[in-house]
This record gives sequence, C-alpha cells and structure tokens, in this order.
Amino acid sequence: MKHLVLGSSGQIGAHLVKYLQDKGEQVTEYDIEYKEWQDLREAYNPTLESYIDTCDIVHFLAFDVGGAKYLEKNQNKHSFITNNMRIMVNTFELLKTYNKPFIFASSQMAEMGYSSYGMLKALGEKITHDLGGLVVKFWNVYGYETDPQKSHVITDFIKMAKHDGVIKMRTDGTESRQFLYADDACEALLILAKKYKKLNKTKEYSVTNFEWNKISEIAIILDILSSCKVIAADRKDETQLNAMNEPNSYIKKYWQPKTSLKEGIMKLYNLY
Repeated sequence: MKHLVLGSSGQIGAHLVKYLQDKGEQVTEYDIEYKEWQDLREAYNPTLESYIDTCDIVHFLAFDVGGAKYLEKNQNKHSFITNNMRIMVNTFELLKTYNKPFIFASSQMAEMGYSSYGMLKALGEKITHDLGGLVVKFWNVYGYETDPQKSHVITDFIKMAKHDGVIKMRTDGTESRQFLYADDACEALLILAKKYKKLNKTKEYSVTNFEWNKISEIAIILDILSSCKVIAADRKDETQLNAMNEPNSYIKKYWQPKTSLKEGIMKLYNLY
C-alpha cells in the first residue's frame, strides 16, 4: 500500500513513517521541516499533486501544533490560526480534486469551542465528512520528541526527571487526560488505512487508551523510576480547562490499545 504522510516530522507523523516502513509499507514523506518547498500553506505545488495522485491513501497529519505550553502561548495568534487555515484549505482542495482516500487527524480538543486549535480541528472534521474522508480523533499521543518548543507533558517530565532530578509542573497536576503511546496510534492508523473502503465514514474513530489519568500520576511514575523531586505549581490548567470529553468506543471493533501509561512511560524513559 502506498501511503502519503503529510506532516511527517510531527509528533505522530515521524513515528508513523518509521512504523509503516518497518511493516514493509511504501511511504512518501511530506513536511516543510525537511524541505522548504514542501509547504502546505502554498496553494500550488505540482509535486504534491503528483504524490497525491499516485498514492493509495493520504494521512493528513500536518498542523501547526504542539503541547499545552505551545498552545497556551500561540493558539490565539494570527499566525497560528491563518497558517492552519491555509494548510487545511489547500490540502482539502487537492483531496477533493483527486478524490483520494484520506484520514484526517483531529483531536479530542475539537469538542472545546473555547480553544482556537479545537475550533480549527472541528472545521477540519466537518470538511472531512463532507468529502467522504475518515476522521480519527487523537487523545494526547506521546513518544520520542526532538523539538523542545512543541514537546508534550510526558516528554517534558521525563527530560526534567533524568537531566535535572526535579519535575517542575506547569499546573497543580489535578487535571485528568487520556494518553496514548505513539506505536499504538500508528497501529490504529495502519489498520484503518487497510480497512478504509469498508469503514463507516460517518462514525468517529477515537484513538486513545480509554483511561483517565491525572497529570500528577505521570510525575509519581517518574518519581518511582528516577527518585526525582516533584514540585507542583499553584495554578490550574488553562489550555483544556480540565475538560473531560469521553471518547467514542466504536473503533474497538477494529483496534484496541496495547500499551499502558506506565509501560509507555518506561519505554520512553529509556530512550532519553
């Protein structure tokens, strides 16, 4: 199967490329981080059109996004909103033109109308449904990361625990999240890609571990692993406002997560 991965340097995209290659799949990468001309904000790119025309499925993962600290700082800025709008307008137009099967990577934050990022993802979901694509809604995917500006909470905590001996939390840690190990997310995407033609495109496919964990629990696991010190902040979460959107379990007909939070953190801990 020929996969085109848009956003192949991102948190999910980088892991997906390696996962697909390890499974013997054919993969074409596309990301501005690798080549400047691979800019989805630009309306016309004949090479991208060729890639879309010749692939079997498109993984639309490209988005200007990062972890909570990145969103808190950037999601209401003009550049953040317009960059993502351009990415979506241009990409969806090509997908419509070539009538290509595609998976749109949404987020559980699409349910949060107060979040600019969430509203953009919600718009992407509506367009995807209109074009007959597949919406996959991710819950806090974690794995090895190289960009400290866009890194997520588990990566940040591991780095602080291993290199500083102290985890300085951005919040009081009482907010709850659902997390998913990157390899599990990649497995879900491959399964959905393989079964694409038979899937009900009107359904929501929630890709998560289906378990709620407090942010403080991550720090506790790392404290046990490394005997680090944990310092909680005297502030509540201001990005997701501790919203707890329940995932749709429909995807369990085809896929279920394999990696527990503790197992995933231990695997990732050994990579840093």
